[in-house]
Amino acid sequence: MSTVEAAGLTFDLDLFGPEDGTPVVLLHGWPQDRRSWRGVAERLAAEGLRVVVPDQRGYSPGARPEGVEHYRAEILADDVVAIMAALGHERFHLVGHDWGAAVSWVAATRHADRVLTLTAVSVPHLAAYNEALAGDPDQQQRGAYIGLLRRPGKAEEVLLEDDGARLRAMYGGDVDPEDEAAYVVKLSEPGALTATLNWYRAMGPELSATPDVTVPTTFVWGATDLAIGRYGAERCGDHVSGDFRFVEVDSGHWLPDTHPDLLTSEIVDRVRSVGNGMMDA
Repeated sequence: MSTVEAAGLTFDLDLFGPEDGTPVVLLHGWPQDRRSWRGVAERLAAEGLRVVVPDQRGYSPGARPEGVEHYRAEILADDVVAIMAALGHERFHLVGHDWGAAVSWVAATRHADRVLTLTAVSVPHLAAYNEALAGDPDQQQRGAYIGLLRRPGKAEEVLLEDDGARLRAMYGGDVDPEDEAAYVVKLSEPGALTATLNWYRAMGPELSATPDVTVPTTFVWGATDLAIGRYGAERCGDHVSGDFRFVEVDSGHWLPDTHPDLLTSEIVDRVRSVGNGMMDA
């Protein structure tokens, strides 16, 4: 593990691959952390890429400010650029899963001059997702759990009781039990679960107005994902004006854990779609 100072905070991260390789940053989702990308990161490093995998705001103990206002999506997106700049990477390829995908969509619009390509996993463009929440009964049912996560105190109580039984249940058997245990331990640290739930509590209507993404983009979605339905997934491309590829997988939500080879292939293909990928590292 390494650390980096960025945005006035200290982020824990793992680095893989040659120092002079094309930079790729992998953003984890909830309720996971950088461990979720380990298999993909090792494979990308074998392809000669320089892979940066941070624990994001709220997950790194040194980047856990108190207050919902510190966890707005635009702040999380700016963290990514700050982390990469602190490591000497002004431009980079961006990959995100789950909440990491949500942050990636915002980062790709706020910092299109920094993001070379985007590979988003599981969560579609936020305008498409919000369209689904507003008008698709299937997605409304799938997203009902968010109501609990936005309830201060109650969510923490429910999720941590019985040694994090409900957290563990979310993984549906698709995540290694050792990793499940590690996630529960991290989220049981003082203030950690509240900080990570603040991502949900800071959500506002501005997310539905996320602009179209202009950078080359791949979206990978699992057809049996319990949280994200087909309506939003199939409308993702409506909000990408750059080159776009939609990859549907016969699997569920935890694709970095269950399909590291497929994701590695898609990320490498997307990186190489812009010349040879060796651009302005």
